[in-house]
Amino acid sequence: MDTRRALQVDAFADEPFAGNAAGVVPDADDLTESQMQAIANELAVSETAFFRSSDEADRRVRYFTPTTEVDLCGHATIASHAHLLEEGVVSPGTHSLETNVGVLEIEIEDDGTVWMTQDRPEVREVDLDYERLGDALGIDHAAMEDVGADLPLAVASTGLPFLVVPVNFLEHVSAMDPDFGEIETITDEVDATGLYAFSFDALGVDSTLHGRMFAPAAGVPEDPVTGTASGATGAYLREVEAFDGEGVPEEMVFEQGHFVDRPGHVRVCVGEQVRVGGRAVTALDGELRVPEMEDGDDIINAAE
Repeated sequence: MDTRRALQVDAFADEPFAGNAAGVVPDADDLTESQMQAIANELAVSETAFFRSSDEADRRVRYFTPTTEVDLCGHATIASHAHLLEEGVVSPGTHSLETNVGVLEIEIEDDGTVWMTQDRPEVREVDLDYERLGDALGIDHAAMEDVGADLPLAVASTGLPFLVVPVNFLEHVSAMDPDFGEIETITDEVDATGLYAFSFDALGVDSTLHGRMFAPAAGVPEDPVTGTASGATGAYLREVEAFDGEGVPEEMVFEQGHFVDRPGHVRVCVGEQVRVGGRAVTALDGELRVPEMEDGDDIINAAE
């Protein structure tokens, strides 16, 4: 029976059991799609990155949630490249990564910070009923409608589309009690992978905002800390001129995960390109026994 190394690496964090846990399978060249999906289900973290050989970049990656493949994942990219640096497979510098949305640039700094260049930003405003949205999130609709004139609802993407929902105060972000079925319906209607709600009323004095992200349609009810949604929201903030016409700060810090006991921070730069960055730390390093599976099979047994 085939044996593969698999790791859990916590991204956007400086210590284990914080930030967002990602699965990393460093050698996935001859795994079938069914095997990768089943491994992701077995690891049971929000996304698992599978590295493969590439003719277009330094390496190819595919990302799977426990239930489906997604085209891009920020925290799994940060986590997997932090692992490659730790193993000595890569050195600080610039590297290329082939994804389902194209070849992206990855920069690794000497201190271990990994920066991921996002895809071309796209932002489009959407018309949704605030009362319906409030019911879906379990908060008073006025918490969103109050800021809606200056910060409209929109779907933003830098590789994956997210419904961006501004909220007036942190107390309403913390009080969210989401109806995941309704959130799935709403995000499907606006063609978004998930919903990212945020408030400028953050916990940390150095934080730009505090966010929460829900993506039940992708098998991720709540994601602790989300790189792709942070990049999309950075592009949104520039598009809607959220900083009174002064332009976005050179670097922003988005905090997330505190209300699910997985605090983390995403660094976001919005310039000619949108980049998200952060640190990561390995929490678990083991092996999986992978039986033979053809595409279409959906069961796998594993042992650490």
